[in-house]
Amino acid sequence: MNTSPNTPVHASPNSSAKASLRRPLAVTGACAAALAGWVLAVPVAGTALTVRMSGGVQQVGPVAVVVASLLAGLAGWALLAVLERFTARGGRIWTIVALAVLALSLLGPLGSAAGTAATVVLLLLHLVVGAVLVPGLARR
Repeated sequence: MNTSPNTPVHASPNSSAKASLRRPLAVTGACAAALAGWVLAVPVAGTALTVRMSGGVQQVGPVAVVVASLLAGLAGWALLAVLERFTARGGRIWTIVALAVLALSLLGPLGSAAGTAATVVLLLLHLVVGAVLVPGLARR
């Protein structure tokens, strides 16, 4: 039995290893889910995933999807780590902030997507990333 002062008596030796993998897996899973959504929407369904930017139109490619979801996941993880270190209810505060940021992120596709199909796909990609990150990072 593990008798470390920082480990609960009921914790198994594998539980801390699982906990240390959970958050990186959540970030990786969010990237994979977003990429899978992009693959289904663009090459498979043939949706033109474009956004209006500075007077022109730009394609949203797989690299942009993965990088955006990776940055969102890493930023969320960093904020959660800070909140857990300095507040008593870091997970709860983080969940509220994360849901608010997710809601605000939906304004991007609503204002810049070029066309209805692109708007729907981008909204769904935002929601998929949020659906993986919020429960995946917040759970202790």
